Amino acid sequence: MPAITEPAPAKINLALHVRRRRPDGYHDLETLFAFATDGDLITVKPAQTNSFTITGPFAAALLPVESIAPTPNTTPAKAGAQLGTDNDDAPRSSGAAPWHCNLVTAAADAFTTAFAPEAHHAITLEKHLPIASGIGGGSADAAATLRALARLHDVPPTDPRLHEIAAKLGADVPACLANRTTLGTGKGDTLTNLEGLSGTPLLLVNPGVAVSTAAVFETWDGHDRGPIPEGNLLDRALEGRNDLEPPALALAPAIAEVRTLLDAAQGVLLSRMSGSGATCFALFETPEARDTAATAAQAKGWWTLATNLG
Repeated sequence: MPAITEPAPAKINLALHVRRRRPDGYHDLETLFAFATDGDLITVKPAQTNSFTITGPFAAALLPVESIAPTPNTTPAKAGAQLGTDNDDAPRSSGAAPWHCNLVTAAADAFTTAFAPEAHHAITLEKHLPIASGIGGGSADAAATLRALARLHDVPPTDPRLHEIAAKLGADVPACLANRTTLGTGKGDTLTNLEGLSGTPLLLVNPGVAVSTAAVFETWDGHDRGPIPEGNLLDRALEGRNDLEPPALALAPAIAEVRTLLDAAQGVLLSRMSGSGATCFALFETPEARDTAATAAQAKGWWTLATNLG
């Protein structure tokens, strides 16, 4: 049986309103989820035993140092490597990770328990997105793993058990499983499909810092500033906000530098921090305007991804 490859696109929050803390420890959210056309890649194939390999520019950030295998003409990067490099120039170390390593293997375990108890899989994660960066890297990887395994085992993508597994893995995983523009409410896992902005030029920029989601929520002031307004998708995003941006700025002031650059860019439609940071995004009128802003961000040594909304 051939290997199945599934994209794990970067997630952005066009708006993110934090409403209240719930008794279960989560927060009630209202968020406009959207997805890039680029991100990580997951490949799965049947195997005699389970294995998990991580490759790509940000493999070293997820692997124990002793497990990293350098590719030709590269030197292994230390775990937790700096984020502030462009994908094309980042270290491309790779290695075999312990099976019980991250959300990818947790997703695989949950899938096999539900659908294929006797199955084993060789899984490869090609890591292009920086970690702890507010663009759903781990959640997107887990969701792509579920989609890939569903294709491999002929499980319909609408099977409700897939959503149930995703919801148990994390608040963003159901949205990443759907992989389309949605309004997320509750923990973020109650989803309503939305239309608009597909194909819009998109730029992601990270200033080279990782931000802890838990620390950002702990720093949030707890004030409910109201719901996301109604209207078309762009208007809702423009009139909305990211309630986690002020606490993230307090933890990582470099985010303000990114916002200043993106806000001042020619042809920008919307600029905002995504998720709990530190990655910021901007939507542009044209690909040329996006690429000009990307060049300016790269000149500062920041990680960038020039892409489009899916």
